[in-house]
Amino acid sequence: MLSRLVTLVVDDEPLARRRPVRLAQQLPWVGEVGEAGNVAQAIEWLAASPCHIILLDIRMPGGSGFDLLRLLPDPAPAVIFVTAFSDQALRAFDAQAVDYVTKPIEAGRFRTAMERARGVVEQAQSADRIRELEEVVANLRATGPETRQQMGEFWVRAGGEYVRIKPESISHVSAERDYVRIHADGQGYLYNENLATLERQLAPQQFLRIHRSTMVRIDAVERVKGGQFHSLIAVLNDGTELRVGRTYTAAIRARLARRD
Repeated sequence: MLSRLVTLVVDDEPLARRRPVRLAQQLPWVGEVGEAGNVAQAIEWLAASPCHIILLDIRMPGGSGFDLLRLLPDPAPAVIFVTAFSDQALRAFDAQAVDYVTKPIEAGRFRTAMERARGVVEQAQSADRIRELEEVVANLRATGPETRQQMGEFWVRAGGEYVRIKPESISHVSAERDYVRIHADGQGYLYNENLATLERQLAPQQFLRIHRSTMVRIDAVERVKGGQFHSLIAVLNDGTELRVGRTYTAAIRARLARRD
């Protein structure tokens, strides 16, 4: 869950700042609420403190709210214009404002605008976390297959996060076109490698190719039984049954015999 969001109210009139400050403080997911009376004060405040949402007036001495927009850092906080002027809404939305609230501020309308800004901030933060994870995984993959095998782990994406998989948790690996699906701890994870590449990364003492589209961890094989037309079926300790390709039959018999 994200931490409470910091909000800055920018308005040249202290009395005009009082209501949005109070309304923002009533929201349980809002943390610190700062105040600035003009563009210069806002820039100074933003330089000293992280900020997620800005409640911004348009007309102020020494620079307008639109002037402040051009000076915001990248990525910028979510901006809600709070103003007595209703004729600037189109310009505000063209400037990527999240919402436009007119004075006098109605509490329900204010909460709606703040929830909209909250959604924008959370979406941006989630995207940032995914990019950071992708960078970490890219750096791990850049170490090369030999190093990754020594590390004894794989990183796979599952939804919006990355999961670390250790080889000893893998029961089997199955090919899916140009990718593979790694089956580990009862879950299946799509991995951006082909089976031939993954076979070179897994320790041959622990894993065995039993079909052109399947590898198994040898210790996960519970038994081997006969199938139709003199074929073999490898039964894993979780009950999964995998067909053994005819060209791999001799190899699996030999490896399992050595295991005994």
